[in-house]
Amino acid sequence: MQFGFFIPQGWRLDLVGIDTKEHWAVMRDLAEYADHSAWDSVWVYDHFHTVPMPTSEATHEAWSLMSAYAATTSRVKLGQMCTAMSYRNPAYLAKVAATADIISGGRIQMGIGGGWYEHEWRAYGYGFPSAGARLGRLDEGVQIMRDAWRDGKVSFAGKHYQVDGAIVSPKPLQHNGIPLWIAGGGEQKTLRIAAKYAQYTNFTGEPEGFAHKSEVLAGHCRDVGTDYDAIVRSVNVNAVVGTDENDVNDRMRRIRDRLVGSVPESAADAMLGGTSGPDSAVGTPEQAVERLQRLRDLGCEYVICYFPEAAYDRSGVELFEREVIPALS
Repeated sequence: MQFGFFIPQGWRLDLVGIDTKEHWAVMRDLAEYADHSAWDSVWVYDHFHTVPMPTSEATHEAWSLMSAYAATTSRVKLGQMCTAMSYRNPAYLAKVAATADIISGGRIQMGIGGGWYEHEWRAYGYGFPSAGARLGRLDEGVQIMRDAWRDGKVSFAGKHYQVDGAIVSPKPLQHNGIPLWIAGGGEQKTLRIAAKYAQYTNFTGEPEGFAHKSEVLAGHCRDVGTDYDAIVRSVNVNAVVGTDENDVNDRMRRIRDRLVGSVPESAADAMLGGTSGPDSAVGTPEQAVERLQRLRDLGCEYVICYFPEAAYDRSGVELFEREVIPALS
């Protein structure tokens, strides 16, 4: 099992109280820390407005951060979980990602999905197409990016996108282009798109749900003639790790205190409830290992961890590195 690390970027109100002019230093230092420790990759979210509700707190843009991390790290893979296909024209996105791959020396990953956050869609003038249209764009966009990275030039005539001889040069450094992490658990469309094109998938970390989605993915792979075992299945988990129950509870209280400065208490409590759900790694190291071991036994090979306290306190991250990662790697 390999591990990725989400860098706080404000989307989940995880830079609250830090002066905006210090944000980049905090994010850069965490990425450099991960680059020299046990993490295989670092990740950001592709969102414009905060959750659990839009606020005026900062949310830093994903692909700008990709290029910045490409220039300031040297080893870790660099990904987004996940880029919303409709936020950028796919030929343009292929060009952006290829340039970032060059800067990084061949470390960019393409986390890609249909997108879901209706408020920011409408706020940025994208409308909010039906789920079918969003997933249709995902299918076509992935084909465009794949072909652009492979050939350096792409033409495509689809229902949603038309590209006429777009030149993507230089191509990415990585052989066969940038790896595709197709995110989402939609059983009829998203997982079928993943079966056709993905090197990695990313869906629920709740064990029963993970097992079920895996079976659906396997069925689509059989239908389209791809190798199910060649697709790495990954999950995202929230991680708040403490030395004992009291330490965990203290950490959760501090997280809540920061949240209630920006959102109502009810919203903060709902957010914390999601953080510590059955698909989390919240607890002592032993409890985190037990939860993740169950996922590993179900075929999960990659876990991307989000630590809500990382910008303020690295001790939980360090504890996870010392006691959880070695037990599962």
